[in-house]
Amino acid sequence: MTFFDLPDSDTLYAALVARDPSYEGRAFVGVTSTGIFCRLTCPARKPKRENCTFFGSIGECITAGFRPCKRCHPLRPATDSEPVIKTLLDALEARPDHRWYESDIADMGLDLSTVRRAFKRHFGMTFLELARLERLRRGFEIYNDGGKVIDAQLEAGFASASAFRSSTNRLLGAALGTLSKTPLLCIHWIDTPLGPMIAVADTSALHLLEFMDRKALPTEMKKLAAGANGAIGFGRTSIHDQLAEQLEAYFNGTSADFTVPLQYHGGGFAGRVWDALRRIPAGQTISYSALAKSIDQPTATRAAAKANGSNQIAILIPCHRILGADGSLTGYGGGLWRKQRLIEIEAGYAKSKRAGQP
Repeated sequence: MTFFDLPDSDTLYAALVARDPSYEGRAFVGVTSTGIFCRLTCPARKPKRENCTFFGSIGECITAGFRPCKRCHPLRPATDSEPVIKTLLDALEARPDHRWYESDIADMGLDLSTVRRAFKRHFGMTFLELARLERLRRGFEIYNDGGKVIDAQLEAGFASASAFRSSTNRLLGAALGTLSKTPLLCIHWIDTPLGPMIAVADTSALHLLEFMDRKALPTEMKKLAAGANGAIGFGRTSIHDQLAEQLEAYFNGTSADFTVPLQYHGGGFAGRVWDALRRIPAGQTISYSALAKSIDQPTATRAAAKANGSNQIAILIPCHRILGADGSLTGYGGGLWRKQRLIEIEAGYAKSKRAGQP
């Protein structure tokens, strides 16, 4: 069983001709006249319909005897196919204290529109937005280590205190100085290949795991703070350590099994939906209607979709495994580009399972 139920070949051929990005990582075409396989977004001239065979995974293409295309590089991670991304990420790492502007990008001989499109496509944000997030995080590290708010502000590269407060509020839903120094709920961040994530946990369970640029994050943080009577602040617990270890294994392709204890903030129907999501094996996807049927409420598709969207523990409660009825990517709080990448990652787990590997 493939991790994505392919639509009919006519639909896939139309997607190939249109270079439809919604099938990235979920469908590939083998061209019998050349013996190569490609992404549906391949820039090469399109083959004749009778020469196309469609597959749901790279493994199936290789098993069928096709070799990877040298133009669209289906074996290469998407970001590696655009050198401008690696160039700027390396520059960001080499100059952690630099405050980046468009003029810096131009001075490197890079085209601004090309950079903007590449980062939006693969990261869901521009390079400058990514750089700002990194500055904010460094400021939080200073504050977490006992520094003052002004120290955090300067480390983050903000000349204006009001701008720093505004950015902090947009991210955490609270001013930095209002966070507890002796928190019950501890905020920590974890680096992942898809961007930094904020994890909120106490000593017994994980309460929240979100990508730092998720729009709903400030609202979710405010609710957590209210529920903890304001006892929320920076810190790290054994739950964070366990989470970081298991996320690393997940992204490395070692294991998709998560044993981190979770604390739901929502019960009843929503809790049943989240439990159902956790029962979907890595590498498989289902529709919203199938999700509703799995909890014996087949007429509650809309309610199931709403509960899916209100999930605030990303990846571990795998709401990214839900697709539209037609197999298309649908809304995801972390960005459709991340949903696509998560599905691609989990395709490897499905392939291993089919091959009988542990």
